[in-house]
Amino acid sequence: MRQFDVIVLEENSPLFNNWILPFEDPALGWLHDSDWNRPLQSIDAEWVVFANPAVKIDRDFLNSLAECIEGFPMVDAFAPRVKFESHFYGGLLLNGAKGFAPISENEKMRFVAAPSPLIAVFSSRIIQRTGLFDLDLPPEFRLLDYALRMAHAGGKMFNVPYLVASLNEGNYARHLTGQFLHEKQAIAPLWEIYYKSLPVAQLSAFTFRHLTMLPKFLGLDKGKKRRQFKRDKATSLSKLSAEYLKDIMCNV
Repeated sequence: MRQFDVIVLEENSPLFNNWILPFEDPALGWLHDSDWNRPLQSIDAEWVVFANPAVKIDRDFLNSLAECIEGFPMVDAFAPRVKFESHFYGGLLLNGAKGFAPISENEKMRFVAAPSPLIAVFSSRIIQRTGLFDLDLPPEFRLLDYALRMAHAGGKMFNVPYLVASLNEGNYARHLTGQFLHEKQAIAPLWEIYYKSLPVAQLSAFTFRHLTMLPKFLGLDKGKKRRQFKRDKATSLSKLSAEYLKDIMCNV
């Protein structure tokens, strides 16, 4: 079994289509696909890196990742920080009725609710328990959704300040700073994520902050049955504890 598989994912774009293999190593497998779920059938490593093609995956990053894995054996997933224009952007915290918020650049080691939408690391064992990505969600919300579903499967995601990847190119500031989370088109996918994975009290608070979601909350739309199926699948035999939920919340 390989040590790492790196899955480079994005919908078709010039950056994705022009991606080339950075380097080869017997302990490393590369999978490059615009279908987010197809590569999950080909995993042959203990750990899997999911990365946007704009993120630079090099030997230094993988060496740091190996150190993190050895140093934190109780962790099932990592939220690497991304270096962009001399700043560092890490994972996301649950921010109550407001949705999600990026952690502070100066944040120390801690558990987080989700990774940056550009990169995440999961153990293959927790991937097997969590299942496939929800392709009904826009791409920038899929890793966020996956991390919360992983928590129901018993996994924990950790932010380590020295686990850092840099960008090859492109302007991804809206992803890194969390701007995309506050745009009008983010309300519907965030509500779906809340419905699927979070307690009813938090779903209610988010709904009454965004009243356009009230018909869905009341089950007045055609997607009710499919949505309930996803929630049942995500939370069945849930191992998400109240203590861990508190650990991944904003402190304010």
